Amino acid sequence: MKETQTLKDQKQSSETTVRISGSEAIVRCLLEENVTTIYGYPGGAIMPVYDEFYKYQDKIHHVLTRHEQGATHAAQGYARISGEVGVAIATSGPGATNLITGIADAQIDSTPMVCITGQVPSHLLGSDAFQETDIVGISTPVTKWNHQITKASEIPEVIAKAFYIAKSGRPGPVLIDITKDAQFEEFDYKYEKCNGIRSYKPVPKIDESSLVEAAKLINEAKKPLVVWGQGVILGKAEQEFKAVIEKAGLPSAWTILGVSAIPTSHPLNVGMVGMHGNYAPNVLTNECDVLIAIGMRFDDRVTGNLATYAKQAKIIHFEIDPAEVDKNVKTDVAVLGDAKESLQKLLPLLNANSHEAWHQKFKDLYKIEFDKVIKNDLHPTKEGLTMGEVLKEINIQTKGEAAIVSDVGQHQMIACRYAEFNQTKSNITSGGLGTMGFGLPAAIGAKMAAPEREVISICGDGGYQMTIQELGTIFQQQVAVKVVVLNNDFLGMVRQWQQLFFDKRYASTEMTNPDFVAIAKGYYLKAKRVTKREELADAVAEMVASKEPYFLEVCVEKEDNVFPMIPSGATVSDIRLE
Repeated sequence: MKETQTLKDQKQSSETTVRISGSEAIVRCLLEENVTTIYGYPGGAIMPVYDEFYKYQDKIHHVLTRHEQGATHAAQGYARISGEVGVAIATSGPGATNLITGIADAQIDSTPMVCITGQVPSHLLGSDAFQETDIVGISTPVTKWNHQITKASEIPEVIAKAFYIAKSGRPGPVLIDITKDAQFEEFDYKYEKCNGIRSYKPVPKIDESSLVEAAKLINEAKKPLVVWGQGVILGKAEQEFKAVIEKAGLPSAWTILGVSAIPTSHPLNVGMVGMHGNYAPNVLTNECDVLIAIGMRFDDRVTGNLATYAKQAKIIHFEIDPAEVDKNVKTDVAVLGDAKESLQKLLPLLNANSHEAWHQKFKDLYKIEFDKVIKNDLHPTKEGLTMGEVLKEINIQTKGEAAIVSDVGQHQMIACRYAEFNQTKSNITSGGLGTMGFGLPAAIGAKMAAPEREVISICGDGGYQMTIQELGTIFQQQVAVKVVVLNNDFLGMVRQWQQLFFDKRYASTEMTNPDFVAIAKGYYLKAKRVTKREELADAVAEMVASKEPYFLEVCVEKEDNVFPMIPSGATVSDIRLE
């Protein structure tokens, strides 16, 4: 057998065949896919690959997270802000299973990610060997594709296919499980990027007649309403989307993953739909005559009771994934295809319009919401601090240029409602899975992918403690992420439901919290606590001005609620303002 040839300093064409180990092939494949940063945690079954990372550390930066779940969330944050594929790596058994929550999160939120796991040697598969789990079986329901490699010669083709599947069409996570003997085995290596797979058609061909039908409905509409989702951002269709709504004068509302595709201040941006969305777009969903859904999937948190959702309206659905059409809401016209191309082709078919009287309805309802909710959130007169005024101060200090990475809970809804965004890919949060613990590690990945941007993690005291150990990653890597914990000493969203629907029986939701500032300082991070309103502006200004990582705890009212709110199972027009 030939001696393994190290290619670190040798420039080789992807067409060149050379004899190397499987583990070196893995690293070279990642480099071929332009991967420069990878998040992970070493262990026995993946150790040969880590030995290669040591040799290639000048070309690929491995980030040691403090937990494998943190690696997946960091990879998600990296992918969401950059538009590139995030990569996470772990060992077999518990290392692999610890990736599952992040993989499931990426699957439902359409985040491109490739996860690589080590596996016990192939001759031990099925023997209940030390740290053996059937990770392919476990991950099958939450991956776009997965594959187990037992021969080194499979590595280039499978990794090439993994990256193609993860980023094409509707993106998603892919898992590759590689046995330890395949990592040691030598083979003749050659890499070719994947540009297509037989029977896998990631982007449907646009039916031109559906565009004509859609344009006819939009042109004839008296009360049109657009609801857009993350598909606009994933399809890089922001400019096309803006051109369409401006030409046709379409009031446009967003899902939490769609926000930032157009600036918050855009006159046609009428706010958020869904359980804690804005009053006007929720109420007027059940008054519009044409509902134009673009790159969204009619999630239950958006629609409420499907039996009463927009029954008066004609439904047009622009969607890349055929499985989402008619899954929850029956459409009148479905336009299948890539959002960028679909909207480009729609634009010349639309008539110029303004719908001034219809727009006035949104403005009138906004005033009601402002007087009953927004004014009290952003300009409170009560003694306790509100989450809303913290977001208002962040907007002032960052001028709407920051990327906001939120965890899950009340603070998430407040961040989505009140954060101001001037550029796309600025709201990074866990949408479909609602993963507490997402915010802190996702902010690490986002900041590393976009070091020139201000990245602020907004967490509650509950979710923050699920991945608090990633402060160690921030310290070791010196990632200049800003971490804000809105501390109400409760699992706030669950407590809100217990107050409103369970007669204030606060079962296991009150938190006895540690000294968060002391913990942050234990990781050698700058840290401050705010308990009074007059301290807030200076503290936020100091945090934003810092060129280093910074932790800010803001103690907010313990029993504040997030309104508006559509109770679970209620209709969108039954939205509560208090």
